[in-house]
Amino acid sequence: MVESGSPSYRGFRFPAEIISHAVWLYHRFPLSFREVEELLLARGVIVSHETIRQWCDRFGPQYAAALRRRRPQAGDKWHLDEVFIKVNGVRQYLWRAVDQDGNVLDILVPTSAKPQREADLAPVPARPGCRPCSPRTFSTTTPST
Repeated sequence: MVESGSPSYRGFRFPAEIISHAVWLYHRFPLSFREVEELLLARGVIVSHETIRQWCDRFGPQYAAALRRRRPQAGDKWHLDEVFIKVNGVRQYLWRAVDQDGNVLDILVPTSAKPQREADLAPVPARPGCRPCSPRTFSTTTPST
């Protein structure tokens, strides 16, 4: 069970700054425990990947929750971008739902030629933490050739 408040680092060999930095690196970037170990080694901190794993198991849920709270929220105005891309030499559509701040809400590369409805993409943002809402404005752009 995750406790509220700041985590207690009492009884650990390393200072709280090193532990929190290692856990932050692991949860913020797509790094493995060994990669975090190498980054800390470059800074002169000798710690094993197993220790980093234990830190992430113990303190990780609190850091992950804090990072989720800081994630930008979706705006109430958004639009749908439609562009052509090549995937394995095949020309396909790429549809992106983007809010007024430029945050990408959802991405769709349909397997068929073109989705039958724009509603296939629009109603549910894929990113966790987004609040579902009906857009105030909805516009599509045509692909330029």
